Amino acid sequence: MEEKRCYGCGAVIQSTDPKKIGYVPQSANQGEHVLCQRCFKLQHYHQQFDASLSAEDFLKMISVIGDKNCLVVYIVDIFDYDGSAIPGLMRHIGYNDVLLLANKRDILPKSLKDHHIEMWLRRRLKEEGIKPLDVILTSCKKNYHFDEIYDAIDNYRKGRDVFVVGMSNVGKSTFINGLLKHYGQSDGFITTSEFPGTTLDLIKIPLDEKSAIYDTPGIINKHQYTQVVDAKTLKLIMPQGEVKPMTYQLNGDQTLFIGGLARFDYLGDTKASITTFFSKRLKIHRTKTSKATSLYDNHKELSPCLDRIARMQDMVMREYFLKDGQEVVISGLGFITVKPANKVRIYVPKDIDVFVRDALI
Repeated sequence: MEEKRCYGCGAVIQSTDPKKIGYVPQSANQGEHVLCQRCFKLQHYHQQFDASLSAEDFLKMISVIGDKNCLVVYIVDIFDYDGSAIPGLMRHIGYNDVLLLANKRDILPKSLKDHHIEMWLRRRLKEEGIKPLDVILTSCKKNYHFDEIYDAIDNYRKGRDVFVVGMSNVGKSTFINGLLKHYGQSDGFITTSEFPGTTLDLIKIPLDEKSAIYDTPGIINKHQYTQVVDAKTLKLIMPQGEVKPMTYQLNGDQTLFIGGLARFDYLGDTKASITTFFSKRLKIHRTKTSKATSLYDNHKELSPCLDRIARMQDMVMREYFLKDGQEVVISGLGFITVKPANKVRIYVPKDIDVFVRDALI
């Protein structure tokens, strides 16, 4: 007998262990389309549950792609490209054809030209050994460029299966749901939420009698802020609309706090323009560097904070000299530019990645 799967996350349905994925009470395990308890509560009560699958489990699941001749739709979060890129992607997918979708275009400033973003992406992909068939900017929430994406998939797949891959929370399930809605299919939608790791197994969606689109599990990046904050803070740090750059004039003895989650010290000798790109719901606080540690330790004005990071000494300090045309990225949070180029210091929890890259904006 073919195993029954949750139509929301793809997990195998079971009624024996409420703590494991795919659990459905026996009384609710009826009919062809069943929603597991986790997906039901995500959809109806917006409750977050930890998935009992490791990053190794996720990679093992997508390794089946390497044994197939297929088209891979690779989705990245353009606002946090460095945190959403899959290391060694081509090796995991057996060097199959790749169509890159850069999601969350609506979050970047409208003044930024699509052509500029695409060229920036192509340079990054070349550095990583990825030669995509095409690069398409999109917003899965707003169905941006969905006609172009649909045509590209139909053209490039050449009758083959399509596998949608990406890091956790880049918008894979939202993309597939938007595609289904866009073309008139209204049932069997995949569970989506802002919580990372929603899809737990391969979800098959038939395209025709011989081929299908598969939604794959998101690979968890444990070094992003989205993985270490609680559900309330997650809503604050994830931009829900266009990010408005905020520029501050700082002297060499001044500091910016991004909420209570990160600290930025400007170490230059001359005044500089510091432009921040973060969710508008995160408050930026400016203070003298000499007072920054005591301000954080008192926790009177800075929020949100991580409970486990009670004092500034629990943060890790990293120093960088930003060259002209570079920006510093705090993974899962946002990024900062400095003009003119100068030395900066960043404080974040030890498990959060910080990158210096060629400026996107």
